[in-house]
Amino acid sequence: MILDTQRFILERRAVWDEYEAMLLRLEADPRTRLATNEVQRFHYLYERVASDLSKLNASAVEPQTQSYLESLVARGFGEMHGTARRTPFFSALVGLLTAFPRTVRRHALEFWLTTALFFGGALFGAAALALDPDSKPVLMPFSHLLGDPSDRVAEEEVEQGRHMDGQKSTFSAQLMTNNIKVSIFALALGMTFGVGTGIVLFYNGVGLGAVAMDYILDGQSVFLSGWLLPHGSVEIPAILLAGQGGLILGRTLIFASGRKSIGARLQAVRDDLVTIISGVALMLVWAGIIESFLSQYHEPVIPYAVKITFGLLQLGGVVAYFTMVGRKESPTGK
Repeated sequence: MILDTQRFILERRAVWDEYEAMLLRLEADPRTRLATNEVQRFHYLYERVASDLSKLNASAVEPQTQSYLESLVARGFGEMHGTARRTPFFSALVGLLTAFPRTVRRHALEFWLTTALFFGGALFGAAALALDPDSKPVLMPFSHLLGDPSDRVAEEEVEQGRHMDGQKSTFSAQLMTNNIKVSIFALALGMTFGVGTGIVLFYNGVGLGAVAMDYILDGQSVFLSGWLLPHGSVEIPAILLAGQGGLILGRTLIFASGRKSIGARLQAVRDDLVTIISGVALMLVWAGIIESFLSQYHEPVIPYAVKITFGLLQLGGVVAYFTMVGRKESPTGK
């Protein structure tokens, strides 16, 4: 069959132009995400352009048109089958820091339930230790907390942080790794319909409440505040948010959304869960740095008033971040 190339080019030009416009859109912004219908359209246009190139290759056609179509096909193939387009690190970080608080606010019910479980455990641990001091070995999360708080405070103040010499970075990395593992575990336990997540939250709350009550009863409230506030003002909210992710996952498994399958429901919350655990990881990295380089140093090295003030200001910053950031892009305020 003899192809009327000029007529063919005129008839097919609109398809080529549409396809090129989609390519330019994808190439201009690596973060662009196509809707399902747009993906289908893109693939359809790719096949049409590739078919047109095949037809023109069998005919006498000017090299310029052939080269143009070859370029479109190559670029399209790269978009569909190449490695994932890389978003610049800074842009990705800014996007995460903006999406994180919006995602948390969007699931406020799960956050408040998480908070209730954690601090319910803290109240239980504090009350249990106050009413039955002999339960201390059972309630304390770490063996080095079994001693008398006053003895530990005296030892820490005499030591003046020398036990951290040469190992602050290692200790910080260990803290980050452990806390991030716990957070991922708390979120993943949402697969138990949220029951496992609730147990982890309550258990961690019990330990915190017992430690706090032990130091308060021994008259070491100032030391306790100066020790926990600098890193705890970030670490505890991060644990709560990881638990929030677990409860979101559990709710998604339990409650149907219309006629959606479980797979479809999980896909609907996938991005939110990734955003939450990514933000939690960043918070725990910061908390690990603060705990290693600040929280472990006490008077006379660093006055308790300085540490407490820092912790309170940091806590205020965390609250402001999660209540205010991202609201301009969210008309509903969520």
